Amino acid sequence: MIQIRTIQESDVDGFHAALDAVARERRFLASMEAPPLEAVREFVLNNLKRGVPQLVAVDGRRIVGWIDICIDVKPAFAHKGTLGMGIVKDHRALGIGTLLMKAALQRAQEIGLEKVELEVFESNAAAIALYRKFGFRDEGKKVRASILDGRYENNLIMGMFLDNGDSGLPE
Repeated sequence: MIQIRTIQESDVDGFHAALDAVARERRFLASMEAPPLEAVREFVLNNLKRGVPQLVAVDGRRIVGWIDICIDVKPAFAHKGTLGMGIVKDHRALGIGTLLMKAALQRAQEIGLEKVELEVFESNAAAIALYRKFGFRDEGKKVRASILDGRYENNLIMGMFLDNGDSGLPE
């Protein structure tokens, strides 16, 4: 059974492994591998200290997915967060993304965020469908925003408001 919960310091190694596995697929993240373990530890500890919504999906003792909504430290942008997420290959299409998204958006509302934004590769149809299911709307497109293995990729910019009754959260 999958458990969705706030990340803990003891999850750093497992989170790092999941992040690395998804990055090495070279299809979903801008990185080709996870940052060094100590950089990931610093990221997690900083998020915990700041109250950033960062959750993990755990299957038994293994972290199989994550989501975070990072809040910009610049005062003009503190009302919004940037979403990042991933699910390891053998746990996709099981509803984990929906569970993570629902929990993270609820937490974002609880801490007073007004808007959540994200950027996604245009070829990532499953992620885009999940985002739209929760009420994210297209806000723009970056053409030829990235190049990987000689292929250009467009990135969609998506966002949703949490403060106007149109949160996109399923009832």
